[in-house]
Amino acid sequence: MKLTLERSALLKGLSHVQSVVERRNTIPILSNVLMGGDGGQLTLVATDLDIEVSETVEAGVDAPGQVTAPAHTLYDIVRKLPDGAQVQLTINNDDRLDVDAGPAHFTLPLLPSGDFPKMTADGLDTAFSLPASDLKRLIDKTRFAISTEETRYYLNGIYLHARDGLLRAVATDGHRLALAEQPLPDGADSMPGVIIPRKTIAELRKLIDGTDGDVQVTVSESKIRFRTGTVVLTSKLIDGTFPDYERVIPRNNAKELVLDNKVFSSAVDRVATISAEKSRSVKLSLSDSNLSLTVNNPESGQAREDMPVNYDADAMEIGFNAKYLMDVAGQIEGQDATFKLDSASAPALVTDSEDDHALFVLMPLRV
Repeated sequence: MKLTLERSALLKGLSHVQSVVERRNTIPILSNVLMGGDGGQLTLVATDLDIEVSETVEAGVDAPGQVTAPAHTLYDIVRKLPDGAQVQLTINNDDRLDVDAGPAHFTLPLLPSGDFPKMTADGLDTAFSLPASDLKRLIDKTRFAISTEETRYYLNGIYLHARDGLLRAVATDGHRLALAEQPLPDGADSMPGVIIPRKTIAELRKLIDGTDGDVQVTVSESKIRFRTGTVVLTSKLIDGTFPDYERVIPRNNAKELVLDNKVFSSAVDRVATISAEKSRSVKLSLSDSNLSLTVNNPESGQAREDMPVNYDADAMEIGFNAKYLMDVAGQIEGQDATFKLDSASAPALVTDSEDDHALFVLMPLRV
């Protein structure tokens, strides 16, 4: 294999695929990126056996071929080359990869391309497309609530499914729940409900950042594939059953609290400065048109801040995790957030004044 391409094109392709590669691997070939040059193109592929990302970039191919080289090392080399440099990749007589760019020369070890694992994409029968902006919204509104508790592995991702003519994304860790939905794209009505793993969500979000076009999605019972431009991400799905989340969404909470979201978020951030690191609990005391945020930490002291709100129900006190409150506040697009409450021990429903197709549920803390 011998080919030449512009440094920025190679860097962009490597940046998309190398982030999938784990820093520590017990299987050496998984530390490498598969590079195939043919027909005026260089195809880059990386995998961790659960996720595969590939990208095709333009290149001048003098001799076609395939090699695998250390992904992170090659990325770091290309990243440090000067802008505008022409990079030449060549397999030398010692079966090593020469990387040349002007006066810079590197030689990297190779592993046989035939040993590189390929992810099959059998049964990807459901196909639809949606704007990248819509996919970003579904991810951003929900991914903060993905569980990191490995024992409940079925919560370690976003549940994407069709429901009542809508494409709905849901995530929960048992303490909070986030839901976002949008009109169902053409072709998605037959899709199975799938749980997309946390790492896949993170990689996908990076790939579509700055993208304005459509994302093509194909789904089976065990895999999902996203294609945008020249990048393709294929991932295994979490093999589990997502819980019946509708049961935990309170639909009949009668006490309504409407507040300025930015003012509230800043106030929570301030009083939480002295909250206990573990619980991060903040007490909300509600009375007629007033909200008091208080934190009482025997080790660090006390904090209190009052703010005017729209609330005319019975006085009540309820506690929440401060980080959870700020996470939800970060996804509110409108000026106002609405909390629908029932009691100090019942979950709260939070909605956005500017987005009727998103909601959040927060479990209270004892304070």
